[in-house]
Amino acid sequence: MNVNGVTSSQAAYAYRAGASASAAATEGKDTAVKTENAAAVYEPSAKTDAAPEKKTYTQNTDLVNRLKAETEARTNNLKSLVEKLISKQATTYGNATDIWSFLAKGEYEVDAETKAQAQKDISEDGYWGVKQTSERIVSFATALTGGDPDKIDEMEEAFKKGFEQAKKAWGGELPEISQQTYDAVLEKFEQLRRDAGLTTEAAQ
Repeated sequence: MNVNGVTSSQAAYAYRAGASASAAATEGKDTAVKTENAAAVYEPSAKTDAAPEKKTYTQNTDLVNRLKAETEARTNNLKSLVEKLISKQATTYGNATDIWSFLAKGEYEVDAETKAQAQKDISEDGYWGVKQTSERIVSFATALTGGDPDKIDEMEEAFKKGFEQAKKAWGGELPEISQQTYDAVLEKFEQLRRDAGLTTEAAQ
């Protein structure tokens, strides 16, 4: 074997080995630099010591006007309902109690079945009786206000105005059953006040 060939091979091997080691060292150094740089990066925190922004309040005029209009509409609805209920109640009562005098005058023809139905309607448990009619009025008022106890006085006043309108529509004093219904409604409003703790009686 040629000594020069062996020497050349060894020299080439040594060179390749040295180059590989140098490359590895360089790669390791680059990695270390990258890691060091990554560790040094940070995001500054947001400032939290700024003075709080002062909140201002402005009246919502549109909302106020809408609520006023809604309240007025609901009050008018109750007055209208009371007028219709009381007027119908009075008419039914008149049909039941005065029917024979009407017949005697020859102005109306009403059969016995119709009279019996009218008497049933205004009986204690009848649809137009004091109990059911007063319950319908107060239930409607409660539904209009969503059960808000602060609205009881307002609904009571609307009921009274509706009752007066029914008297005008009737042409004078209403029959006794209507006055009894009026008293029953006022008592139910008073009970709502007691239930809500709005009366001294409830407090005791």
